[in-house]
Amino acid sequence: MSAGIREQLALASRLLTDAGLQSPRVDAELIAAHVLDTSRGGVSTYDHFSTGQTEIFDSLVAARATGVPLQYLLGTAPFRHILLKVGPGVLIPRPETESVAQQAIELARETPSTVVDLGAGSGAIAISVALEAPASKVYAVELEKDAFVWLARNVSALSPQVQIVNADVAEALHELNGAVDIVVANPPYVPLISRLPSEIADFEPGVAIWGGNEDGTSVPALFIAAAARLLRTDGWLICEHSDTHAPQIFDLMKEYFRQVTLHHDLNDRPRWTSGRRLARP
Repeated sequence: MSAGIREQLALASRLLTDAGLQSPRVDAELIAAHVLDTSRGGVSTYDHFSTGQTEIFDSLVAARATGVPLQYLLGTAPFRHILLKVGPGVLIPRPETESVAQQAIELARETPSTVVDLGAGSGAIAISVALEAPASKVYAVELEKDAFVWLARNVSALSPQVQIVNADVAEALHELNGAVDIVVANPPYVPLISRLPSEIADFEPGVAIWGGNEDGTSVPALFIAAAARLLRTDGWLICEHSDTHAPQIFDLMKEYFRQVTLHHDLNDRPRWTSGRRLARP
């Protein structure tokens, strides 16, 4: 790679370093790859940007330096085996949620299942289940209109068999009450007293982040109640939560569920809980 792109990557890295970003060189290279329509490794095969590409690269780097999430700038976010379209108005899917999706997929592979993803956001979980457990019938519920736009785009592009529902989780899919096999949820759960990095707090949708009260459990409680309404006896709920929320989530679930089990992510943090629906009185 000649000095042209080398110099621009070095300048971009210094700018992003000065902005306090955690992975400035990686971010610069991923932006370059996006501008060149190549892979990160493929950037090294180019000597120069064109004039137009330089302008785009510089503008994206400048935006990244202000804290705009890299995924919003690139327009995509990877999740398991898919690449999701994302942008302002939808929560960026996190690697931790891949393990949550994995449990839902494993259960759905055991027998053809009706699966509901509550608070589906970009559709990461719902689409992954539909693609990796194709005998399942999958519903994705999302209330917020901005997020629902991204959900619809991703479902249309990746897994059009997913049924998308624009509704509050408390009101959605009453026709399926007591008939669903698996509910998987990643509700907003961050306590209102928390301080988040500006990259999250200033750019990602707060409605998908904050858990509704000081300890962040009031919104998860609504999702758990909705899951209990939808699930058949012995149906599964898989609920993501904060690594500090395990005791509260256990208490919320034990009213409706048995075999309530805490699970740890790849960093050994307690990040989701599953349980099986108790028989109704």
